[in-house]
Amino acid sequence: PEATTILALRYADGVVMGGDRRATEGHTIAHRRMQKVYPADGFSAVAIAGTAGLAMEMVKLFQTELEHYEKLEGTRLSLEGKANHLARMVRQQLPMVFQGLVVVPLFCGYDEAESLGRLYTYDVVGGRYEEDDYAASGSGGREAKAYLRSVYRDDLSEEDALTQGIAAIAAAAEQDTATGGPDLRREIYSTAVIVNRDGYTEVADDRVAELSRDLVGDSE
Repeated sequence: PEATTILALRYADGVVMGGDRRATEGHTIAHRRMQKVYPADGFSAVAIAGTAGLAMEMVKLFQTELEHYEKLEGTRLSLEGKANHLARMVRQQLPMVFQGLVVVPLFCGYDEAESLGRLYTYDVVGGRYEEDDYAASGSGGREAKAYLRSVYRDDLSEEDALTQGIAAIAAAAEQDTATGGPDLRREIYSTAVIVNRDGYTEVADDRVAELSRDLVGDSE
C-alpha cells in the first residue's frame, strides 16, 4: 500500500501536522483508516508518504533511536540533530528507491533552544530542507500546497492553522482520488497533531470531526 497525502504548517507558537487516512494499491483503496502522523519524541512529529510498510518501519526505528539517545545522554537530541538523523535514514533507503519503493517523510518539532516551531521536508535521496511556512507531500501534495498558498499567513493562530490544515487535505481530496476526504457516513476524518512549547499533542478525533463537518457544510 501507498500512504498518500500529508502536510504541516507553522503558526505563531508551533507547527500543525496532519494527514488523510487513505492508503492505495494502484487504483484501489487498500485502507481507509491508516495512521500517517506519529510522535518522533515528546517534542517532534513525523508524517509519512510513500510505501507504507517501509515508512512505518522507518518511523519505529527513528522513535527507538531517539529514545535510546535520550536514555544514554540524559537529554534530548537537538531538533537539528533529529532532522539530520532522519535525513540519513531516508538516504539509507536509496537502494529501495531504484526498486520503486519510495518513502518521503515530513518532520517538525519545537526547538526549545530557539523557542519556535520548525518544519523540514526531504527528497528521496535524503536531502533535507527547512521550510518557513508550510509543506505537503504525497499524491495530493500539490493540491494541498496550492490551497495553503492561497490562505496562509505568517501570524496564524493555532486554531486557524488547524482549520487550514484540515481544509487543505479536504481540498486535495477533491482533485486527487488517492487522498481520502471527510467521510461522514463512515466517520473517517483526517488526523492532526500540534507541536509547540508544551510538546506533542494529538488533536482529539471529535475536534477534527467537528471542523471537517463544518467544511462539508460550507461547501454545500
